[in-house]
This record gives sequence, structure tokens and C-alpha cells, in this order.
Amino acid sequence: MTANARKIAFATFVRRALDDARAMRAWSGTEVSRRTGVSRQTVNRWVRGDWASDPEVERVVAFCEGLGLNPAAAFTALGWDRAATTRTAPTPPPMDPDVEALLRRLVDPNVSEAEKFHIRETIRYLAYRPTMPVDAGKRGRQAG
Repeated sequence: MTANARKIAFATFVRRALDDARAMRAWSGTEVSRRTGVSRQTVNRWVRGDWASDPEVERVVAFCEGLGLNPAAAFTALGWDRAATTRTAPTPPPMDPDVEALLRRLVDPNVSEAEKFHIRETIRYLAYRPTMPVDAGKRGRQAG
């Protein structure tokens, strides 16, 4: 694959990832940058194919992981040998059944877009609200 073809393929991959983040999560470019740890300037250079040397593996992986994407797709777009660049991912913790149920509803075509929007907004609120301090006297107790 030529260098120009690799740039075009990777730019297309990044553009699609950004479009999905905007459409599915309502994330701005600033939010994508915050969640991935990759600067907006770097992401914009990737989208334009404006880079002289290959992107750093760590940044590509951070970008993908921040958006919930498999880095192997980015590696393929870049024409990298996946065997040389992959790393073993830690085993994810077991998924909470309630979270699993929400994920199923988000991909269910029978669930309305309005309901999916409400689910995403609720999750977003819960994920980013400030952590409540733990009362020293109640540590170790469970709500019930």
C-alpha cells in the first residue's frame, strides 16, 4: 500500500470514528480529545492526512480505546503488521447485568430513537457527575 493510500485509509477511519462519536454520543471534537487524550490538532492532522511519519502507536491505541474501537481496525488502515503492534489486553471485568440490558436496548431496532437518547443522556449524567464523598461512619455498609 502506498503512503498516500495509507493516509487516505487512516483519514477515512478517523473521520468515521468522529462522525460516530458525534452521532451516537453527541461528543464534540473537544470531548473526543478529552476522552481519548489525543489533541484536537493531532486528530485534525490525521483527518487531513497531514503527517510526515506514521502516527505513534500509543496515540492510535488511546484514540481507539477512548472511542470504544478496536485498534486493529486503525492498524489495518495504516497498513501496519498487527502481529508486531498488538498488545494483550487485560481481561475486562464482568459486565453488570443492568448495564448489559441497557446496551441491548441501545442496539435494539425496536427501541425508539427518543428512548435511546434518554438512555444515553442518563448514562452520560451518571458517568460524569461528581463523586459523592463516602461518610466515614458508613464505610463498608451497603445501601439496602
